[in-house]
Amino acid sequence: MAEVFRPLIGWPFLPLPDEHGVFDWPGLEQSVGEAIRIILSTRPGEQLMRADFGAGLDRLLHEPNTLATRRQIRDLVQNALARWERRILLDAVEVWEVPDQPSHVRVEIAYRLARNGAPGAMNVTLQLEGQ
Repeated sequence: MAEVFRPLIGWPFLPLPDEHGVFDWPGLEQSVGEAIRIILSTRPGEQLMRADFGAGLDRLLHEPNTLATRRQIRDLVQNALARWERRILLDAVEVWEVPDQPSHVRVEIAYRLARNGAPGAMNVTLQLEGQ
């Protein structure tokens, strides 16, 4: 009986070096920025084994662009980042109307890296469908 060839799993379990033998690890700033984007774009229940993970901003995307909605967005962002990204110290989360675009809001996040105090910032624009 002939031996059956089975390919190796296509997902590397360990990082692989580039052509120069160097591992391309993201820096702390890049890693934190990516994690914040993932937290903000994930709805609770979407990730396996972490049912509470995410900010849940999708719940507000059909709401009108009012002060109350902007405050809810701010609170969701603050709570999610405080819970899921422990590598930052959150300085401010501001949610603003976007001029000339009544269905858009701009979320401005200011933070410091907990390890070294280096400042960081991220801006995200969300489109609300309600008027």
